Amino acid sequence: MIQLFTIGFLEVEWLDIIDVLLVTVLLYQLYKLLTGSVALKIFLGLLSIYLLYLVVKAAGMELLTIILGQFMGVGVLAAIIVFQPEIRRFLLMIGKTTAFNNDRFFKSFPWRKSQSPDKLSITPFIEAAKSLAGKNTGALIVFARSSELRYYAESGDSIDAVVSKRLLLSIFNKTSPLHDGAVIIHGNRIKAARCILPVTESNDVPASMGLRHRAAIGLTEVTDSIVLVVSEETGQIALVRNGEVYRNLSAADLRSKLNQYLFDIEPKVIEKASAA
Repeated sequence: MIQLFTIGFLEVEWLDIIDVLLVTVLLYQLYKLLTGSVALKIFLGLLSIYLLYLVVKAAGMELLTIILGQFMGVGVLAAIIVFQPEIRRFLLMIGKTTAFNNDRFFKSFPWRKSQSPDKLSITPFIEAAKSLAGKNTGALIVFARSSELRYYAESGDSIDAVVSKRLLLSIFNKTSPLHDGAVIIHGNRIKAARCILPVTESNDVPASMGLRHRAAIGLTEVTDSIVLVVSEETGQIALVRNGEVYRNLSAADLRSKLNQYLFDIEPKVIEKASAA
């Protein structure tokens, strides 16, 4: 290995530089994941106890070292239990960015090319969104992509029905028992309704966005899904992707972005909707 320079008795090599950079990136991603949540304070508390353990061990305080040592001995198991939601989000975030998560990767195989599933028609969603927005009726529609979102679909009521405008309007009717929650679309079918989605813990969400928008942001932060939101308060239509919200969309804008995000059909001009 090629030596770069020496600091005292330390010999710094290229591998050491790469190692430090990778650890820095990992710690930065961990900080982003924990920022704004109570888990950050718990993590800092555990770190403080570990530093105290190192100090008392170096100072030769045997009794306190034994007590803190026993605590640190189960520290890994305790961290897994305490940080279970954050660990799950971290693994989902990693899985979301891998090449195997991209459905186009699997479609490149010869035996998958022969399969030609029916293409989803986005017209019923656009027409339903226009009708719901005109009546200030809230809606939350999830377009599943590489994953069927079975975990979230099982939190609601299974439907497995063909998509239609009238069915969507019936589900999100304010008197319907299924209206409170999200509808999950996979393939060209409505898989489930009244589904519970994870709510984002980010502090950067504007106060004007309600629980539907926060749930849409939370799901798209950990999956590659696209979420259509109709605001009950303002009647505005929004589309959420990768945690980013495009608000106050017209029917034409909605069709353009759905074609772009679901079918990779690039519009001639792509403009981000201005925040209301």
